Amino acid sequence: MHLREKYLEVRNRTEQLCRPLQVEDYVPQPVPFASPPKWHLAHTTWFFEEMILKKNLNGYKEFHPDFGFLFNSYYNTIGERTFRADRGNITRPGVSEVYQYRAYVDQGMNELLSHEISQELSELIELGLNHEQQHQELLITDLKYTLGHNPIFPVYDESFNLLADHNTESGWVSMEEGIYEIGHDGGSFCFDNELNKHKVYLQPFDISKSLVTNGEYIEFIDADGYSRFDCWLDEGWSWLNENKITNPLYWHKINGKWHYFTLAGLKEVDPDAILSHVSYYEAQAFASWKGMRLPTEFEWEASCAFFGWGKRWEWTNSAYLPYPGFKTAAGAVGEYNGKFMINQMVLRGASVATSLNHSRRTYRNFFHPHFQWQYSGIRLAK
Repeated sequence: MHLREKYLEVRNRTEQLCRPLQVEDYVPQPVPFASPPKWHLAHTTWFFEEMILKKNLNGYKEFHPDFGFLFNSYYNTIGERTFRADRGNITRPGVSEVYQYRAYVDQGMNELLSHEISQELSELIELGLNHEQQHQELLITDLKYTLGHNPIFPVYDESFNLLADHNTESGWVSMEEGIYEIGHDGGSFCFDNELNKHKVYLQPFDISKSLVTNGEYIEFIDADGYSRFDCWLDEGWSWLNENKITNPLYWHKINGKWHYFTLAGLKEVDPDAILSHVSYYEAQAFASWKGMRLPTEFEWEASCAFFGWGKRWEWTNSAYLPYPGFKTAAGAVGEYNGKFMINQMVLRGASVATSLNHSRRTYRNFFHPHFQWQYSGIRLAK
């Protein structure tokens, strides 16, 4: 696909995700980690304006002098920015002006892409498109957090449940001990944290072909799993008690039956569907209760060709750290991944909220261990 066609496809997809919204849905930010849809729309646009158009399109004039401050996320190289927790306070500019901003930048990008560009610039645009695809997933998960904490559980889209998937495989994959190659070879697009390809030695292990289901997790709840301190890591036990966590995010016990909020509204929990919205702490505690463990990210990558994946982000037992030979790029692009390699755990695979063509076996997602709001699940190892 030509780069200009791909640009239009990705940009249109972001706006398609917003079509079911009412104007009031674009603004709220109930917690600092969940950004409003309006901010996602503007930030992904700012990336192309700031990183590409200002430096590469002759005569380009920025859309608004305040937008860099409002919609920069975490790039210290570029300058001051609004606090992350204040993104929901940005009632102005309005939603219509943000869409005007997107159209203005898209016009500039269309002009730029109508001419021959360098390989270096093409790669930067490719990064911008993958960055926007990341925000498409975040837009969905952040919006779900906002709607899921609305007391009337409003429907985003009746056809957009995303929690109805069932496992299609069962049993275990047995992997032999040996040396395995891990990481991306750089032959196609990848994020810098997937580099460099390197060898790891693995002991023999078994990994489940299926993900943990809601019914299996309900067994853990019914066995007082949230009261069994012996199943939990110390930080997880503290998190559980401080926040009074007793179930996965979006679960509610109504008339003795478990229900969960989906983007299609409140539904009764399907015990055979794949579990979602659990933290690393919960995933580890469940695995411990089962007498098993979570796979490392290297075990996951070495074995993923032998089972289906892509329905849930899968917590691994690996801390988010650089691969051998990892180098932080110069400038703002260097702030993309490397500086977050502290106090976070790696998730592998993809989820039902991940954009098409945005997953690969070397992809390294990463979040703090207490986060539940992504479509995260559990695959056991032993």
